[in-house]
Amino acid sequence: MNQQAKVVIIGGGITGCSIAWHLAKRGWIDVLLIEKGELTSGTTFHSVGLVSQFRTSPALMRLMNYSIGLYDQFKAEGANNIGWHKVGSLRLASSPNRLKALQRHVSRARGLGLDVGTISAKEALDIAPFINPDGIEGAVHIPDDGWMDPNGIALEFAKRARELGVAIETNCRVTGIGRDDAGAVTHVETDKGTVQTTTVINAAGQWAPRLSAMVGAITPMVPMMHQYVTTRHIPGHELPEQTPVVRDPDNLFYLREEVGGFLVGGFELEPKTWAADGVAWDFTQQLLPEDWELFEPVMEGALRRIPLIEQAEVIKLINGPDAMTPDGHYCLGPVPGVPGFFVAAGMSLNGIAGAGGVGKVMAEWIIDGEPSLDLHEMNIRRFGANYSNTDFVAEKAREVYHYYYHQHYPADETLWARNHRRSPLYDQLAELGAEFGEKNGWERVNFFRPGEPSRQAADDQHQWGWGRAPYHDLIREECLAAREHVALFDMTSFGKFEVSGPGALGLLQRVACNNIDRPDGSLVYTQFLNAHGGIESDLTVCRLAGDRFRIITGTSFLSNDLQWVRSHAPADGSVEIRDVTDDFACIGMWGPGARNVLGQATGDDLSNDAFPYLTARQLTVAGKPAWAQRVSYIGELGWELYLANTDAGAVWDALLELGQAHGIRPAGYKALDSLRLEKGYVYWSTDVTPEDNLLEAGMGFCVDMAKGDFIGRNALAKRKADGLQTRLRTVVLEGNVLPAYGAESVWHDGKIVSRLRSAGHAHTIDKSIGYCYLTLPLAKPGTEVEIELFGERVPAKVTLPIHDPKGERLKV
Repeated sequence: MNQQAKVVIIGGGITGCSIAWHLAKRGWIDVLLIEKGELTSGTTFHSVGLVSQFRTSPALMRLMNYSIGLYDQFKAEGANNIGWHKVGSLRLASSPNRLKALQRHVSRARGLGLDVGTISAKEALDIAPFINPDGIEGAVHIPDDGWMDPNGIALEFAKRARELGVAIETNCRVTGIGRDDAGAVTHVETDKGTVQTTTVINAAGQWAPRLSAMVGAITPMVPMMHQYVTTRHIPGHELPEQTPVVRDPDNLFYLREEVGGFLVGGFELEPKTWAADGVAWDFTQQLLPEDWELFEPVMEGALRRIPLIEQAEVIKLINGPDAMTPDGHYCLGPVPGVPGFFVAAGMSLNGIAGAGGVGKVMAEWIIDGEPSLDLHEMNIRRFGANYSNTDFVAEKAREVYHYYYHQHYPADETLWARNHRRSPLYDQLAELGAEFGEKNGWERVNFFRPGEPSRQAADDQHQWGWGRAPYHDLIREECLAAREHVALFDMTSFGKFEVSGPGALGLLQRVACNNIDRPDGSLVYTQFLNAHGGIESDLTVCRLAGDRFRIITGTSFLSNDLQWVRSHAPADGSVEIRDVTDDFACIGMWGPGARNVLGQATGDDLSNDAFPYLTARQLTVAGKPAWAQRVSYIGELGWELYLANTDAGAVWDALLELGQAHGIRPAGYKALDSLRLEKGYVYWSTDVTPEDNLLEAGMGFCVDMAKGDFIGRNALAKRKADGLQTRLRTVVLEGNVLPAYGAESVWHDGKIVSRLRSAGHAHTIDKSIGYCYLTLPLAKPGTEVEIELFGERVPAKVTLPIHDPKGERLKV
């Protein structure tokens, strides 16, 4: 075995083999791939091999499109061993609400560039004549989908990698990973010796958490039992090789041809985890015992749709574990705090379809420093310390599996992973009739039902389908209170971290595009950019005093933003970075009456001259010390109050009581989202992403090009010099239509010209609205476009932000 390698890949499944070939293809051949068993002996060997590009995630669809093109290329070059069957796929809708879901997914996929549409039940029967058409409302047919031999494609990657010079060592188990004083990777220890290296890729599949633990890192995933049955062919009813893959989510099953017979698998509603505390190293080329009781609902659904299966002789029920992440997305990228250590695991039953694309972007990450795609939803950086809780991860993973085929509506909430993090105000909010949702482990108020018992929301949208929610008017009342009077929000789940020390200002000036060097008590709304000028973070920085700063970010983005700052911090000890999220509660109070209410609770001067917009200072509120920041996410006058957890309850009660004379109302996150949409405020990961730039998003005011160099400055300057191509605009849908949820395709003059980013209901004008990027000619206010909503094109009009576009109300 080689004693040195530029890159060591741990894991010889399809992911590791794809990465090895993609690195070698770009000239990086000093690569050693280590596999503890034989190649493909982990999860790859028992994979079903389905490949589909019908995805609503832009990144996942692009990864799978690349994979399909690559598999086409390999087959054209004579690699018939990969078993690539480009037979197309059929996704059935066996209920009216599922058809609506398919129509919505079609609109989203079209907005991403996929040529797809819905077909009738008769057309579906023509494509797959063996299905029972009863109850089919419609379907989607994707001709370029198919399935392949997982072992064949993995071994083809390995063969091609070897031909280019990559070394592969099988039956070799990694026992440790060495690091230097700065935490960087130095070597890999195995039962065959030590390999010196500066780059390690953890592609160990369901063993990835154990590998990451060797360097003190978290890679959250849990193996789930996943089963499928194979049958012999039925004499006289042999399935032809060109039989399409059939999926019927309402009946919980998928199907493909296997040697003339059936291969039937699916996703149970009560899934089972396995080896949540870690998979044994010697679990190689093994399966789990058959569990027919678990599989029964899948088999029943398949028999309803394809009665012919009942005549087939079962060969075997295969139970193979596959690792599922807490959100169902891959874990990719450099691991924070461990320079040189990368992860590519947690394929969540999409490993074969995405393997080609994953290999490509991982090679880019390692060689170029960044991938060519926006992979924020797959970046390992998204998982923070709370994901070290194995029970929490297992509950989240089970939920992802549960919803793999079970209808998941946009308003559905987490079922199982609840009550992991609560605000100190939780009990008081519950007494006010709070309905709680879940975000990143936090219980947060969605809205209030005054006078009714509190509850935790679940899969409630199943009760009303795709129409208007029964709590629509409650949210409207909260929104109108914020616009006309004053509203009180619990914002404790905000991510909060402090950056301090002699090097703190220099670090923040380097990572932020706005000027952070402002007086003590200043608030700066800014972004962190990547080298291409794309937006990696969207947050607020407060200069507490001198070289001490506090950063406030979204509930789900704490780990992403915290790790971005840490990854750029100097190694000389001049900067301390500390997560303080749990140290403070936060109360947000906004609306025209906010100054009057807060003024009654404090003796401090709150006038515009004494306490201007985007400043912060210490107050005494209801007798308690509070750090007050005059900033707003809804476009109204108001403050965020940061308090000791033990003081938050008294301040909340005092503000609520004092506000009665001013029409105060407690409000939740659903109102907050509607209000920010009306104001034109963006949400990172949806409206602005690592592929978008500030200038086209209309956020040039957040950039200070004169302050000196910062990450992304050159790319931003070049984009400005080259001229902008698009602008982010608000579109207002006409008429009383079904709700827009975001990502729907945007049409103009009979062509798709964009897709919605965020969308929701603007209660101030009682219309559905959304954001989209449009070319400059179409971005002019008044331009008429159409939004494809559940199979119909709804007229819409381009506008500036519908609420206070000049931003005057929050500065009064």
